[in-house]
Amino acid sequence: MTPETLQELLLKIDATELVCGIDEVGRGPLAGPVVACAIIMPHGEKIEGIRDSKKLSEKKRERLYDVILDRCVAWGIGQSDERMIDRINIRQATLLAMREALHQLKDRNGQLVTPDLVAVDAEHIDTTLPQVSVVHGDDRIYAISCASIVAKVTRDRLMRRYDALYPAYGFASNKGYGTKAHYEALRRYGILPLHRRSFLHGEDLHDYNPQIEQKIADLTSPREDNTAEETAY
Repeated sequence: MTPETLQELLLKIDATELVCGIDEVGRGPLAGPVVACAIIMPHGEKIEGIRDSKKLSEKKRERLYDVILDRCVAWGIGQSDERMIDRINIRQATLLAMREALHQLKDRNGQLVTPDLVAVDAEHIDTTLPQVSVVHGDDRIYAISCASIVAKVTRDRLMRRYDALYPAYGFASNKGYGTKAHYEALRRYGILPLHRRSFLHGEDLHDYNPQIEQKIADLTSPREDNTAEETAY
């Protein structure tokens, strides 16, 4: 997109009453869903600090999340879980989540809202509504940036809940991405139901065994006399 065409689009957005920005997060992780947000922001003064969610700290995203939802005209969330991702591939699952978010677009009274224009980050979704695809839209179009932040915080909170269920995998910190520690947990404890099997390969991968996790936790926990018990597994 040239500076001229971007400027034309921004002028079109300013002249359109209800503009819905759509973005997603979670294409790359090994575990958890891909989450999309559709959101309509009011025209006029913009929230300070809004930009692509990947360029913001977690603390700032959490703060902006509340401000965005307090000011938005309408918003909706869609997601595709790991089973859907494995069945139809990550791109198609992403488009499905985006379309669901659009269909869930509701105002604060719970009423469905139909936008006049849909602006999607680098994708085209299946809709009869007028739409525009914007490469790097999460850093160029205000509504898409807001959608990016809401989707990211929504997914991060979900991964923290998963972390409480399966603390050995470090989901609170890695958010399901393939860190070294995450791969080590996979080899040690196995694949969880929320892992994307199409993203994982190798003969050392096996189904999750909660007894193994508990056994290792027991072996590596401090003894009552506060001395570490040296073990090998």
